[in-house]
Amino acid sequence: MGKQQPVIRFYSGEDIPLELHKARIVQKLNLVPIERRLEALYEGGFNTFRLNTRDIFLDMLTDSGTNAMSDMQLAAMMHADDAYAGSQSFYRFQKAVEDVLKKKYVLPAHQGRAAENILAKAYIRKKGDLIPMNYHFTTALAHITQYGGRIVELLYDEAFRIDSSHPFKGNLHVEKLEQVIRETGVENIPFIRMEASTNLIGGQPFSIQNMREVRKVADAYGLRIVLDASLLGENAYLILQREPEFAGSTMGEVIEIMTGLADIVYFSARKLSSSRGGAICTNNHDIYLELEALVPLFEGFLTYGGISVREIEAMAVGLYETLDETMIRQSPDFIRYLVNSLMAKGVPMVTPPGVLGAHVNAMQLCEHIPQTQYPAGSLGAAFFLISGVRGMERGSISNQRDEEGNETYADMELLRLAVPRRVFTLSQIKYVEDRLVWLNENRRLIGGLKFIYEPPVLRFFMGGLAPVSDWPEKLMAKFRKDFGDSL
Repeated sequence: MGKQQPVIRFYSGEDIPLELHKARIVQKLNLVPIERRLEALYEGGFNTFRLNTRDIFLDMLTDSGTNAMSDMQLAAMMHADDAYAGSQSFYRFQKAVEDVLKKKYVLPAHQGRAAENILAKAYIRKKGDLIPMNYHFTTALAHITQYGGRIVELLYDEAFRIDSSHPFKGNLHVEKLEQVIRETGVENIPFIRMEASTNLIGGQPFSIQNMREVRKVADAYGLRIVLDASLLGENAYLILQREPEFAGSTMGEVIEIMTGLADIVYFSARKLSSSRGGAICTNNHDIYLELEALVPLFEGFLTYGGISVREIEAMAVGLYETLDETMIRQSPDFIRYLVNSLMAKGVPMVTPPGVLGAHVNAMQLCEHIPQTQYPAGSLGAAFFLISGVRGMERGSISNQRDEEGNETYADMELLRLAVPRRVFTLSQIKYVEDRLVWLNENRRLIGGLKFIYEPPVLRFFMGGLAPVSDWPEKLMAKFRKDFGDSL
């Protein structure tokens, strides 16, 4: 572990991702008829979050808590120390954080958004405090605004060119950062947030050079950097592939540099290392003391943080496995394969291929649907209908209204097809490709959506929608004409 792996090439010249693991436990899947899938959409308010897994064939909603766990993680869970306080499981986790993330102090939490809540509670002191960041994540934005804060997203123009080839579209715009600090005032900026990798613009990474430049600005103005490390391993893997300075480095070396440039590192273990959990870590004892009291208040005691100690054991092993390139690379390699295959067949995708999932450009594929009718949500519903594959809307439905209740439209309308680590087979990925190519060819049959139930916060989780016409029935009829009695 930690040694950069050689490239595996096929004699045929084909770019086929090779799984460097074997499946020893399997879980049965079902592919229900399209008629049942249409019923499920109406029952779930055309919101893929509200679908029941009994109706889902391939679940590509998220990689959060859905990555396959290793045999070593499962084994570690069997010798957990069930103590309420002072658990040895915590100390093994603490050692893993110090070994991998190079941070001495760690506060466990039940998941990443719990860590975001603690950070927002601790550091947003007054209404109007501003958090500069490379891009927001839904729950981070919700917690910041809940405590009266605001965000400003500082990306380079290249980040918004969906079919760009720029290797680091997640870079934070350094010149704009300095301008924002001068105009806002240091006293009104609790911290700078960097997300590895930027989820909502297609899982795009930032470079170490960019983070170094952000660090210089932060030091010049006495500001802290908070790193959302939930997709740290994948960001590090793409740095190995794309940043020439690190072409011969190891995962561990790159991760150490990234975390070393941040004052606070927090993560969702549901993405980074395990199926549950999260944590906040730092090398600054003063920061630790600023946050310490909030963990027992919101989460649980300091050595279990609101989750099972069995999960803490799995988190510890998962952190060490983050150093293993063969484990980390499987998801980005499958994503690259799917994106390139779809692009070759005319399906508009976010490029270059990023992490977490393949992202379909719904704004282009559904250009006939106005943004007021949520094209990414419509595409997600349509794709489930014709395939049984559940993706996630990453567009305006994932936004939230402003303080006056006005709709805020997303910079991008994307359908995210998550590729959890070591879960899907290549034939399943090719099924996704096949059905999406068919849907692209029949895209004019897809119509818009409207809200019929809209909660005030995180509406993409719980909101209910309905089609603006009978387009789902027409799409189903075309599917039956082309596929007959096929599922």
